Amino acid sequence: MKLCSFRTDAQASFGVVIEGGIIDLGRRVDATSLREFIADDGLSKASAFLSEEPDYQFDEVEHLPVITNPDKIICVGLNYHAHISETGREETPNPVLFSRFSGSQIGHQQPMLKPLESDKFDYEGELAVIIGKECRRVSEDDALSVVAGYACYNDGSVRDWQKHTHQFMPGKTFYATGPFGPWMVTADEIPDPSKLHLQTRLNGEVMQDTTTDLMIASIPRLISYCSTILPLLPGDVIVSGTPGGVGARRTPPVFMKEGDVCEIEISNIGILRNIIMAEK
Repeated sequence: MKLCSFRTDAQASFGVVIEGGIIDLGRRVDATSLREFIADDGLSKASAFLSEEPDYQFDEVEHLPVITNPDKIICVGLNYHAHISETGREETPNPVLFSRFSGSQIGHQQPMLKPLESDKFDYEGELAVIIGKECRRVSEDDALSVVAGYACYNDGSVRDWQKHTHQFMPGKTFYATGPFGPWMVTADEIPDPSKLHLQTRLNGEVMQDTTTDLMIASIPRLISYCSTILPLLPGDVIVSGTPGGVGARRTPPVFMKEGDVCEIEISNIGILRNIIMAEK
């Protein structure tokens, strides 16, 4: 099952994506957001609406980030050997973590904003994990049982600001740089997240191409590790890291500019597509 967040006529809502469009759950259930719906065990009830007629065509709404208001977004750095190699860094025994703020996120087909302050705006295709149940110190063996679903993510990175200090955050959470979508595919359709194919394309050219079994810290390892630090809540997002092929490490470097189109495609999920717009 696929679920998305969207806006029509200034009214935010969420729904189930079917072949004919979107069934608006916001007008059918007692929840104001997909995060709240997940927290109320809504995923177990959503299939009851699948036989209804869609309220909107998928392309006639404004798409919002899959989870518009997560309590936390935990991003993982340097989680593929190929990316570590191209950056010249060393593998660490534990995951490299940093935060992104919800105000930096955008939805499918919304413009990624290249900030005024930089011309080093880079793509990073990643698999996003959406937590479905509150958990603390969950074991790796049980970790996948707390997952609500998976989505595509583009961890748009402002590389010069990222390098201002040893901390990643300044370049990783600029306004409107984090596309998240196009929808969430529920975990029952992806029983093993290590068996996915991820590809990033810039103007149709393949820039990143990997399988998720090449992650250094697996999805269960990431969930277990993050839940040890503090409780994970329904709607929390773990962005699991990017593979090799980022623009900053190419010869010559390739950075996104106005008019470019960036696509993140993950098998069994879909394609997250965004055009690049220069901030005015």
